[in-house]
Amino acid sequence: MIQINGQSYTWDDPIVMAALIAGAAVLLILILLIVAVRAAGRSARIAAPLGKQIQGLGGYVQQLGAAQERLQGGLQTVSDTQANAQAQLIQSMEARLAHVQQNMQDRLADNAAKSARALAEMQERMNATLHGNSKQTTTSLTQLQERLASIDKAQDNITKLSGDVLSLQDILSNKQTRGSFGEIQLHDIVSKALPADAYSMQSTLSNGKRPDCLIHLPNPPGPIVIDSKFPLEAYEALRRATTDHEAKEAARAMRVAVKVHIDAIATKYIIDGETAEGALMFLPSEAVYAELHANFGEITRYGFEKRVWIVSPTTCMATLNTMRAILKDARMREQAGAIRKELGLLNGDVERLVTRVGNLDRHFGQARKDVDEILVSSEKAAKRSGRLHNFDFEELDDDKTAHTVVPLINPER
Repeated sequence: MIQINGQSYTWDDPIVMAALIAGAAVLLILILLIVAVRAAGRSARIAAPLGKQIQGLGGYVQQLGAAQERLQGGLQTVSDTQANAQAQLIQSMEARLAHVQQNMQDRLADNAAKSARALAEMQERMNATLHGNSKQTTTSLTQLQERLASIDKAQDNITKLSGDVLSLQDILSNKQTRGSFGEIQLHDIVSKALPADAYSMQSTLSNGKRPDCLIHLPNPPGPIVIDSKFPLEAYEALRRATTDHEAKEAARAMRVAVKVHIDAIATKYIIDGETAEGALMFLPSEAVYAELHANFGEITRYGFEKRVWIVSPTTCMATLNTMRAILKDARMREQAGAIRKELGLLNGDVERLVTRVGNLDRHFGQARKDVDEILVSSEKAAKRSGRLHNFDFEELDDDKTAHTVVPLINPER
C-alpha cells in the first residue's frame, strides 16, 4: 500500500502502475540524455581530427579534380590519335583487301585455266586409256578363247586319263599284272639311284629263287634282295569296310597277308653266305606304307625281327642313296692300292720337277748375269764410240798426259 496525500493506493492500481511507468520513462530519458551528452562530448573530441582529415581530403579532392581534367585532356588526345590511326588502318586494310582480292581473282583465273588444261589432259588420257582398255579387252577375250580351247583339250586329256586310271585299277586288281607294275616301278627307282653294274633284275640265287632285284653290295653286308610284290587285296578290303566288323576282319586279313609275305621273303631271299642278313619288301604305294606304320605297328616290328625292311618309293630312294655311298666307298677301297701307286709316281714326278726347276732357275740366273755383263760392256763401248766420234787432238794430248794407254775394248768383257 502507498499513501499519497492521505490516499492509499495498491501496487496493482492502474494509476500507480502508470505513474511508475511514467517515472521509469523519465528516468530512462534522463539516462539517455546523460549518455547522449557524454557521447556528444566524445564525438566532439573525435570530430576535431576528423575535420582536419576532411580538410586534407578536400585538398586531395581538388588535386584529383585537376588530375581528372588533365586525364580528360590526355584521353581526348589519345582518342584523336586513335581515330587517326584507325582511319589510316582502315585505309591500309582497304588497300590490302583490294590487293588480296586482285590476287585472288588472278589466282582463280590461273586455277581455272590450269583446271581446264588438266581436265583436257585427263580427258585425253581417259580416251587413250579407254582405247587401250578396249584393245586389252579384245586381247583378253582372245586369250580367254584360247584358254577355253586349252581347257577343252585338258578336259579331253582328263577324260583319257580317267580311262587310263581305270586301266591302272584293272592292272592292280590282277596279282600278276600288279607284280609287273611293282617291278617296273622298282626298276625305275633303282636305275635312277644306282649305276647299271650295281644291281641286276631277276637274277637266280643258289636256291633257284629269282628275286625282283638284287643289289650287289660288298661284304659286309653283301648282296641284298628287293621284292616288289605286295598284298593289295587286304588293303582294298580295309579301305572299303563300312562297319566295325568288316574293318576288324579286313585288318586281321591284312596282318595275316603281310606276315605271310614277310615270312616268304625271309625264307627265300635271305641265304647265309650268299646274300645279306636282311632283305627289302618294296611297297609301290605310299598309302599302304603309311597305313602299315600308322595302324599296324606290330607288322613293322615283325618285319624287323625277320630282318625284312618294308620300304615305300620315297624311303626306297633314300635307302638306295645310302647303298650308292657304300658302293662308292667300297670301290674307293678297291682302288686304294692303285691310287697309292699313282700317288707315289706323282710324288717322284714332283720331285724331278722341283729339281729341274732348280736347274732352270740356275740357268736363268747365269743367263741374267751374262746379260748384265753384256749390258755393261755395251755401255762402255757406246761411251768409247762417242769419244771417238767427238775426237779432238788437244783433248787427245790431255788424255795422253793423263792416261798413257786408253784401251777401246775391255779384255775381260
